[in-house]
Amino acid sequence: MVDNNQRERLRALAARWMEHAQNPVMDKRRKLWRAVKDLKPIRPVVLVETCMFTDYVSPDELVNTDPYLRNIEKTLLEQVRHADEIGDDVILEPYFQIPWVISESGYGVSLEAHHAESTDGSDLGYSFEFGIQGEADFDKLEFRERTVHRDKTQANKQLLEEIFGDILPVVVGGYDWFDPEPGYRPWLANIYCGLTMDLFKMVGNDNLLLWVYDKPEFIHKLMAFLRDDRIARYEWMEKEGLLFVNNNTYNPCPGSYGYVSDLPDKEQATRADCWGWIDSQETAPMSPAMLDEFFLPYMAELINAFGLSYYGCCEAVHDRLHHVEKKFNNLRAVSVSGWSDFYKAAEIIGKKYVYSRKPTPAFISGEYPDWEKVEKDLDDTLDAAKDCSLELCFRDIYTVNGDYDRLAKWAQMARGKIG
Repeated sequence: MVDNNQRERLRALAARWMEHAQNPVMDKRRKLWRAVKDLKPIRPVVLVETCMFTDYVSPDELVNTDPYLRNIEKTLLEQVRHADEIGDDVILEPYFQIPWVISESGYGVSLEAHHAESTDGSDLGYSFEFGIQGEADFDKLEFRERTVHRDKTQANKQLLEEIFGDILPVVVGGYDWFDPEPGYRPWLANIYCGLTMDLFKMVGNDNLLLWVYDKPEFIHKLMAFLRDDRIARYEWMEKEGLLFVNNNTYNPCPGSYGYVSDLPDKEQATRADCWGWIDSQETAPMSPAMLDEFFLPYMAELINAFGLSYYGCCEAVHDRLHHVEKKFNNLRAVSVSGWSDFYKAAEIIGKKYVYSRKPTPAFISGEYPDWEKVEKDLDDTLDAAKDCSLELCFRDIYTVNGDYDRLAKWAQMARGKIG
């Protein structure tokens, strides 16, 4: 039973969300995002990621005591505050989406992160157990099993509908693989097909870098296992009717929206109807030829089943994108981080793909932001990608020392330079 004060708090936030969602500017922004993803840009789009901040909403601001509803309250407030304050091209939809409650067993070896607390109380640093230390350890691995908890999902939906469904409709769609008691998460629409992240968590960085020389067949064996497990995940989701078309929603790991005309609007989706995102940050120290030999074939078998793909995250792409585009038959967008050569990346991307620029978060983070570097980052991007379909997605900012006005300042700076 939700007491009246907590109930009214959720209803008030839902009303503020719906007020934003019904603002005509949201349709204008959808048109802008769709044009970029259609490779027919009207202008570059601008977005700031706020979901990585631990204190964007203070615990003291929350009034709900039930853990699930407290998470819902936090999400509502985060999204409304973002729309209120930052001034980017964020979109709030006229509904509140919750995920299917899904559980998934493990690989047989732990991938759990072990965090280390720093002097300021943060825990950004972490490591793993690295349970695969030799070929004999392969026998520990198990293909994962999955269960969808439909009753729990519907109970969550009914609870929220009873509280604020008359103000903000509640829909089910998406999946949160990280939280056994999920509320709304901005990554609900995400279909993450990356394989080398789990490989890294299993074997560790040293083994990953050395085994391509010392145990090349073992690397192939591990990649084949991971590919088969991930394909099984999405085949299971298709069979269970859990996939939904993510062409009209936020796709968080890339950090941008999926609005595009080349994917159909279907209630019952298959992989061919969806965006998939894949990267290989963990192989960044390796040569492009090694990426092509050991990893891309398995990644391609997985990602090519999807309608469109987005490649990359924080790794440099300018030296290996030509390998990627030969393997992927559905490439539409490419992440260009600060580690990339902006101009070389633009030469390859051209008008073929979306130039999805990730500004360098270090320049705006911490106690003393360097606004000269922030501005140069923008100037270089706009110059390099002047002939590309460009989106500016500021991601992975973990701390701004509570100075959230910086986010609006950057968005205003970007908008001013775009014109």
